[in-house]
Amino acid sequence: MTDGRDDGLDELVTVLVPARNEEATLGACLDSILGQTYRDLQVVVVDGASTDGTRDVVLAYEEDDDRVELVLNDRANIPSSLNLGLDAAKGTWLVRVDAHSEIPPGYVERAITRLRDREWGGVGGRKTGRGQTRQGRAIAAALGSRFGVGNSLYHYGTEEQETDHVPFGSYPVDVLRGLGGWNETLLANEDYEFDLRLRKAGYRLLFDPELSIDWKSRQTLSALFSQYHRYGRSKFPVARLHPGSLRARHLAPPALVLYLAAAGVAGLRKPARGAAMVAPYAGAIVAAAAFAGRRLPPAERAVLPLAFGSMHIAWGLGFWRGVAEGSVGVRGSRSDA
Repeated sequence: MTDGRDDGLDELVTVLVPARNEEATLGACLDSILGQTYRDLQVVVVDGASTDGTRDVVLAYEEDDDRVELVLNDRANIPSSLNLGLDAAKGTWLVRVDAHSEIPPGYVERAITRLRDREWGGVGGRKTGRGQTRQGRAIAAALGSRFGVGNSLYHYGTEEQETDHVPFGSYPVDVLRGLGGWNETLLANEDYEFDLRLRKAGYRLLFDPELSIDWKSRQTLSALFSQYHRYGRSKFPVARLHPGSLRARHLAPPALVLYLAAAGVAGLRKPARGAAMVAPYAGAIVAAAAFAGRRLPPAERAVLPLAFGSMHIAWGLGFWRGVAEGSVGVRGSRSDA
């Protein structure tokens, strides 16, 4: 299929969608993909052992549009789903879109235009969180705040620039295969770890804020806590594989956890001292919440300090859990583990 242009530049693009229990959001995601201005698509949805109606959603789209293909994965593991999708890819280029996301009509066309000159080994853009509940809207605001996410450019960046990591990246398929795909031993951060290997191999990554993706962020504080605990837990295995990848911003949440633990111990004997130790961080999250939530109604703005605290503390606790576990089994890019 083509979009009718006669410029001779169209090449098949594989859009890869890993999905697990995404029945509620997958239809809107696929509609946004199939509505792209770039029509020469292979849409590979990899179902990672879903227990809801995710597979039925894909089958219905597959029946109506021959560009859609379902691949089954009996493992509930994102990097293994990505690798199965890569194995099935027939395109020259691969664009990753997660199943709880939606992309604007020109997304694929712009991504491929940036990749074609081979100046960039990968491109990606801004990930904008969308909330659908009171807590969800506060969480989305926290994710768009530098106080919440540190130097994660893709959450708030507005200027095109070279970067160290892109979410939902787009890459040449031959580059992905040449680097062995994604590391299946990681619980999370498989995309960050891949981008580390990509840059070590001499490729460059482009952040283009015009590549904007709407992403349904977590809608409850408990879900946000679990997500960031998983992120932190996987950071230490990545650091073991790539010792030079740790930055000060990565160490801030683990240090905060230790500091708050020390404050708790001090507070057992001298409550005033413990409160004085906690006060600077408490003041910082209140101030950050007032700024990040200035456009939110009061009830949602009140949730923001809890969202910031959940992100920081969960990430820090997860990091220390990863340290304790010793990253057993992390060996390469496509382990049998």
